[in-house]
Amino acid sequence: MELLREMEPDSLEALEERIRHAIELVERLRQEKEAALAQRDAALREAVEVRQQAARLNQELESLRDERREVRGRIERLLGQIDTLTAG
Repeated sequence: MELLREMEPDSLEALEERIRHAIELVERLRQEKEAALAQRDAALREAVEVRQQAARLNQELESLRDERREVRGRIERLLGQIDTLTAG
């Protein structure tokens, strides 16, 4: 009986220590989860910005291609007029 009384405080202390450890672990995991969620949110915002920038650049590229086609057509017409002048 005496032995049981001596073991009880040790086992209670061990249980308290395990509970403290569990609480610390839960708190640390919550902090890690919050940090991970913040990183995810930042990455999602960055992805949206990158997609928007890609769309703008794609639009600019198409505009430049159209402009190049127009300039090429004008140059071809001018060359055609020069050929007409030199042939005549």
